[in-house]
Amino acid sequence: MEPGEILSTAAQIAVALAGFAGVVVVFRRESVHDWPPLDKFRLRLLLTNSVLPLILCIIGLVLLGVRPVPSGIWRWCSGVAFCFISPWVITATAVFYRSRLYRLQGAGANFVTYLFRTLGAGITLLQLYNAALLGAFWPFFAGIAFHLISAVLQFARMIVLPPDTRQ
Repeated sequence: MEPGEILSTAAQIAVALAGFAGVVVVFRRESVHDWPPLDKFRLRLLLTNSVLPLILCIIGLVLLGVRPVPSGIWRWCSGVAFCFISPWVITATAVFYRSRLYRLQGAGANFVTYLFRTLGAGITLLQLYNAALLGAFWPFFAGIAFHLISAVLQFARMIVLPPDTRQ
């Protein structure tokens, strides 16, 4: 498959995942504003992990539409990805610790959280490496795929786990 086809498919998946967030909200009894902080944070993760790949796919597709295709297209895309992902990771981590959400989760959920934070940090550094030295498509797409996988898992957690009853 060509990078344009791959990005187009990933964008469609990202849109579907963002729509699944709406499904989660509709099937809950209470309004989003009445949800416990942990459930709000999970919804925020689901939305961000689906919207961020969509934005990155659109940027990649726009740059692929420029003729002639720029030689450093994947360097630029990874640089943009790094600039989008880094502040989001810092903000999400700060909210997670500032609001003490880690105390509301079980040990297994905290393990998953730490695992995905570690993988996310690696993906972020991979974007920086690709922007500075490598210039290949696969690291840029690995960042998109990581966020899509995170969104799928977050959606599954929100469906399978019962709503948090602690306020």
